[in-house]
Amino acid sequence: MIAFVSGPVAALTTTLAVIEVGGVGMAVQCTPNTLAGLSVGEPARLATSLVVREDSLTLYGFADDDERQVFELLQTASGVGPRLAQAMLGVHSPDALRVAVESGDEKALTAVPGIGKKGAQKLLLELKGKLGSASALVGAQRAPVASGPAPWTEQLTAALIGLGYASREAEEAVVTVTPQAEAALAAGGSAPVPQLLRAALQSLNRTR
Repeated sequence: MIAFVSGPVAALTTTLAVIEVGGVGMAVQCTPNTLAGLSVGEPARLATSLVVREDSLTLYGFADDDERQVFELLQTASGVGPRLAQAMLGVHSPDALRVAVESGDEKALTAVPGIGKKGAQKLLLELKGKLGSASALVGAQRAPVASGPAPWTEQLTAALIGLGYASREAEEAVVTVTPQAEAALAAGGSAPVPQLLRAALQSLNRTR
């Protein structure tokens, strides 16, 4: 098992980071949130999980060991493979997933692309008690939230800057996809950062 990779970031795309390890470029699949914390040329350390398939070896990277552990625990539920587990962590943090599972928050799970109502209900049953207790986190969620930019806008802006776009370009792209995010929030879900990132990149490509 490859527990982590450490080295300078050689390249970034919308879905992966290439980390130079001993002169070898390791392609690591990451969520937009993880990619947002990386910059080309800067040193990075990612906790990793190697998924072995008959025809492939795929390395998934995470900001910390807790995120990797949740990624692996999510896959103990039937029907959850590495891509869906990564999508869940792309929309929700490990702590938010714990809260959702413990509180039976169906809407939080259906906000993840690929999870419908029945799938969410099944996951809530299968994952109950597996991700760890979130009792303290539930109380924290009820605390007042400081005013300021929505978390998704900060995540999206950071991800775009991490991919090499200027701050002005990133901010304009965020404005472009804001109606899409607001529609998702109005429907009772959360802002789908991975989809918003793809839409933002499309808008940037059209203007270049």
